[in-house]
Amino acid sequence: PPKSWDELCRLDDLESFKGIRENITQKGDAWKKIYDSPEPQSMTLPTPWDTKISSFQCLLVLRCLRPDKVVPGVQDFVADKFGKRFIEPPPFDLGKAFMDSHNCAALIFVLSPGGDPMASLLKFADDQGFGGSKLSSLSLGQGQGPIALRMVESGIKEGTWVVLQNCHLAVSWMPTLEKVCEEFNPDTTHPNFRLWLTSYPSPHFPVSVLQNGVKMTNEPPKGLKANLIRSYLNDPLSDPEFFAGCKNTEAWRKLLFGLCFFHALVQERRKFGALGWNIPYEFNETDLRISVRQLQMFLNEYEKVPFDALKYLTGQCNYGGRVTDDWDRRTLITLLDKLYSEDVMIKEKYKFSESGVYYSPPLSEYEGYLEYIRSLPLVPDPEVFGMHSNADITKDQQETNLLFDSVLLTQARTSSGGGKSSDEVVLDVAADILAKLPKNFDTDATLRKYPTQYSQSMNTVLVQEMGRFNRLLVIVRNSLVNIQKAIKGLVVMSGELEEVVSSMLTGKIPGLWKKRSYPSLKPLGSYVSDFIARLKFLQDWCDVGPPPIFWLSGFFFTQAFLTGVQQNFARKYTIPIDLLTFDFDVLDDKDYKEAPEDGAYVNGLFVDGARWDRKTNQLGESHPKILQDSMPVIWLKPCKRDDLPDRPSYLSPLYKTSDRRGTLSTTGHSTNYVIAMKLPTDKPEEHWVQRGVALLCQLDD
Repeated sequence: PPKSWDELCRLDDLESFKGIRENITQKGDAWKKIYDSPEPQSMTLPTPWDTKISSFQCLLVLRCLRPDKVVPGVQDFVADKFGKRFIEPPPFDLGKAFMDSHNCAALIFVLSPGGDPMASLLKFADDQGFGGSKLSSLSLGQGQGPIALRMVESGIKEGTWVVLQNCHLAVSWMPTLEKVCEEFNPDTTHPNFRLWLTSYPSPHFPVSVLQNGVKMTNEPPKGLKANLIRSYLNDPLSDPEFFAGCKNTEAWRKLLFGLCFFHALVQERRKFGALGWNIPYEFNETDLRISVRQLQMFLNEYEKVPFDALKYLTGQCNYGGRVTDDWDRRTLITLLDKLYSEDVMIKEKYKFSESGVYYSPPLSEYEGYLEYIRSLPLVPDPEVFGMHSNADITKDQQETNLLFDSVLLTQARTSSGGGKSSDEVVLDVAADILAKLPKNFDTDATLRKYPTQYSQSMNTVLVQEMGRFNRLLVIVRNSLVNIQKAIKGLVVMSGELEEVVSSMLTGKIPGLWKKRSYPSLKPLGSYVSDFIARLKFLQDWCDVGPPPIFWLSGFFFTQAFLTGVQQNFARKYTIPIDLLTFDFDVLDDKDYKEAPEDGAYVNGLFVDGARWDRKTNQLGESHPKILQDSMPVIWLKPCKRDDLPDRPSYLSPLYKTSDRRGTLSTTGHSTNYVIAMKLPTDKPEEHWVQRGVALLCQLDD
């Protein structure tokens, strides 16, 4: 891929890697074997690089060739240099952590999605003789601060344990917590007193409490198999009386397995990022517990299985109650329909995955189900989630990015020994960007050339877009000029400018720009190129007139353009705009010189999780290792809702960036979601829903 080649060329500039570029062109086949290998981190590099560079430098080559395999590569490196115990998580041991603590230091549970330490803590408290009245627990939130304070004060005097849950939700109370912990005095605090805190990682958690406390984390078991085993070994399923306490044994055991499988799927889909869920929800054991109890209750009360009631309670209330995104709700209901249906009861070995590796096991006793679960593969194939094998690459790349971001957070700002100092680097980058930035748009002149017209809404769209880009342009230009002055000592380096400098050094978009910018996940260099391309798109429109094909990704506020297209149609044919919708026609890959009579041609979109099959003109399966595919020109055709043709299609959401998450802005639109487009397909819609297929305005590189 071009990105890998660019990075290898940059690697070639480093002293130790001189000549690697030529070596790749000469020994292309040997390098291609590494690129195509399922485990490139274990392969030796072609000569002379197998002996010329150290094992750490090999990681740099892996980072360029196959970034998705950096995490296993780093694990192998750590295991080789320091020993295996540094990569294997130790077993969760509350007793050990308790032994390390004393009455003036808090014990802190760092929470992770799906893991809840409260049950373990209550059991441990009982074992230590601190159950019942000797342990007081409170979930923090609005108005709970004074109650928590009283609990801690009484605990200090009487020597009881105090548990404060979900500290990340009580941001305003954190300074008080810090003060309380700082005032702990060994002389006045009862020796048996302990303060237990639970919190998700949060920037607002007091650093001093974190540094002085004993920190623990209990991540839930990873993988579908571990998740299923945990569901069957936990209460209430582990209780033989409960497991056997249903009249309709066949329906109960079959649907119970389907429900546990559904629970494992919705939790494990999180690791695929936006392909799994737009928002990573905290589905946990309580959702499963209530659904299981409801299933047993309904089966005991009704002769016929009430599927509609069960699906509604499980999909819309118990699990669906957490889901805030409509497209995620569609995914949730699709998964539930597949695993919680009549077919699971009727069909023998009903398949949960296309390959048939995962299926509904034959009716058996409790032990029989555990035996079947233990026979499942340790690492699940993406196909069990309904996904393409490329989804594993997406997941691995996200893990790599998380590792790199965490490493960058630990870095201090220092100047390198041999090269330029960080100040020189920033000055060069700032000067380079400033030289590329065009002048601000002259909106007054544009308004004279394209006045507000009843029949042409695009004139208004153009002028408004220019105004939005001008505001961003001013912020970018001013911050770069001020950085140059601050480094030379002419103005004070404020906190905001300091953040811009550190972002420029790590190649990220500065937060100051992001506040005023359109959403983008690109690195700094690509962001600047993209920004300049957008400015050029508007300037060409202004100079030459409306283009025959609009670059949909180039708009700051895309919804304004879409409304403009509908408004032109509504005014031309005198139809109320609220009766209109869009029909979408994906055209052939060629250049169109003339704009259509009605609607608009748009380009610049990508499909994520699938590809556009140009032979059959419909959605097709992705090629291996190609995660996204560019879409041809699409014709947006406004039409009445009643006239919309009905054809086999997949309703695909269009997002501005690949993280697919947005917030509701003041206009009532999401900051990321744009519109839903119908794409032709010969497969059922559920197939693409499970694959997480969506359209994107821009990629991340």
